[in-house]
Amino acid sequence: MGRGNFSDEFKRDAVRQITERGYPVSAVSQRLGVSAHRLYEWRKKYASDVSRGGDQADEIRQLKRELARVTEERDILKQAAVYFAKDAK
Repeated sequence: MGRGNFSDEFKRDAVRQITERGYPVSAVSQRLGVSAHRLYEWRKKYASDVSRGGDQADEIRQLKRELARVTEERDILKQAAVYFAKDAK
């Protein structure tokens, strides 16, 4: 396994494979051609960055749910306005 210059994104992705996807360090090491020792170093360095990405993903999911709810409420109010406007004539 040669020594290479890896981008930060490559390192974060390698850490994600270990922490989020649950792949063993040895499997990721062989697949990416990086020593297991180096992966452990990257995990120590980038684990907090990766976990923040998970928090952002949770927040995005929550915001999408809220947007869907608010959109549905708006549509119901529009339909009610049309219904009551017919009765007013």
